[in-house]
Amino acid sequence: MSSLTYDRDGFTLDSSPLRILSGALHYFRVHPEQWAARLRLLRAMGLNTVETYLPWNLHEPRPGHYDFSGFLDVERFVRTAERHGLKVLLRPGPYICAEWEFGGLPAWLLKDRSMRLRCADPAFLAAVDRWFDVLLPRLLPLLAERGGPVLALQVENEYGSYGNDAAYLRHLADGLRRRGAGCLLFTSDGPTHPALQGGTLADALPTVNFGDRVAESFAVLREYLPDGPAVCMEYWNGWFDNWGAPHHTRDAGDAARVLDELLAAGASVNLYMAHGGTNFGYLNGANLTDGLLKPTITSYDYDAALDEAGRPTDKYWAFREVLGRYTELPPLPDDTEVTFLAPRILELGPPVPLLELAEQLAAPVQAAAPLAMEELDQSYGFVLYRTWVSGPREAAELVVDGLGDRAQVFLDGRPVGVLDRTGLTGGPVELAIPAGGARLELLVENLGRVNYGPQLADRKGIAGGVRLGEQLLLGWQMFGLPLADPGRAVAAPSQSGEPADRPVLRRAVLEVDRPADAFVLTEGHGKGLCWVNGFLLGRYWDIGPQQTLYLPGPLLRPGANELVLLELHGPRGAGLELVDEPVLDRLSGTDRA
Repeated sequence: MSSLTYDRDGFTLDSSPLRILSGALHYFRVHPEQWAARLRLLRAMGLNTVETYLPWNLHEPRPGHYDFSGFLDVERFVRTAERHGLKVLLRPGPYICAEWEFGGLPAWLLKDRSMRLRCADPAFLAAVDRWFDVLLPRLLPLLAERGGPVLALQVENEYGSYGNDAAYLRHLADGLRRRGAGCLLFTSDGPTHPALQGGTLADALPTVNFGDRVAESFAVLREYLPDGPAVCMEYWNGWFDNWGAPHHTRDAGDAARVLDELLAAGASVNLYMAHGGTNFGYLNGANLTDGLLKPTITSYDYDAALDEAGRPTDKYWAFREVLGRYTELPPLPDDTEVTFLAPRILELGPPVPLLELAEQLAAPVQAAAPLAMEELDQSYGFVLYRTWVSGPREAAELVVDGLGDRAQVFLDGRPVGVLDRTGLTGGPVELAIPAGGARLELLVENLGRVNYGPQLADRKGIAGGVRLGEQLLLGWQMFGLPLADPGRAVAAPSQSGEPADRPVLRRAVLEVDRPADAFVLTEGHGKGLCWVNGFLLGRYWDIGPQQTLYLPGPLLRPGANELVLLELHGPRGAGLELVDEPVLDRLSGTDRA
């Protein structure tokens, strides 16, 4: 078998010309039992290749502990793509961006405060090398030169938008070669001079990412690649959403126009995204803009050709028409419909206050000063910080340095305010302490680590100190609450009285004869999380724009299924509604709770 090669006119594979017509579909954002249906539809649209990142943070959740099962079985995903007539482009990072938590870097890297990310820092390179030592043996049999479908591997990701450490990029590329990857290597960057100067390597094919201005973008690329093919590695035909901001859409006709322009120019292309999927769990990323955190929503629908549930959209048909002008279109699958459960309302059980369960869910850690989440060997979820403040004290402002990211504040169990790094909720919190003193608690939520830009080292929990007025508060108990599966915690209702505006867990039972997809309508339930049979669907927040959570049918089983809500601001409503259409475009203002 031969590797993918190229000249100015395009690519060649096995002595035959190949124009790469690719679409992005991230295996870790789609239930494995749904991969085949999505991939089949991408092939039917006219694509011959699928592209995916590989999330280091999921594959190595703890140092030296690796997971390639279920959602993370990348080898199965690649072979499934191959069976459906698709070649594959892999982007193993180590950094991937992707609007994914910490850009795919594992949170445990941040425990070492001296480590510098995405550069030739010896500690960072050592961690990357250990990861690649495990990953590459799994990828090598999948490469084209060994008879597999993988055409090429990417070196890092949009590195020129971050830094200019040529030694770092060289270390990565040489490491891929040294571990046996003889395939084509490529880089991808924005079509600007600084990005291409910082992100390219002499022996890796440079490609560019953009959403419009085809001729202008490729003209810049040509200055760095005079004798190679024009490739748009990310054609941004949609966009992602942030909490509290409008839902993004792009007219299908306009997106198809630019795709036609790309293909008329003779370029190869990768649609970003072809199918977006879902940021299940806690794994959405965030941006940092003017000092404010802007977390990405749970849905990664991306206004793509296939919607979050895998259904063809208007954009799918518009793209298929354009692609049909440049390639022979495969037949459509016999059935492109997705089956949904009939809409219904589930009864929610009695509320169980979360803070009362802290000592059952986690062993306390004692320290003089607050420890960051990463210092507690925790990556995601919540940390409850608890201390005693003597009194009496007149009202003074509570200040948290290094807050990551949203703290609900309680005094003797009573909610007194919210501190929020997003600026979307809460505000300054003032506390007056009674004569006998009071128990101060802060429940801090990690809303998603920064995934793009120079401030990637985004530690969560409390990475600095806590002050009341001018005094630093010391002597803390900390309870790590990743809440991997809180179902057992809701077995018995609380006897502690009214849980208004306090975090509560509530349970519902869903009876089904035959599992199928659904959307959980969370509008009206404030802010929180939703689990189905122990699987965390993701976050909800009624400020919008997202008001539903996608529930893949393969998560359900015939008979009784358990749904658990964590309602962070107390119980809201008696029921939980399941619907058969998403709501991704409804802003409801800000909740100042």
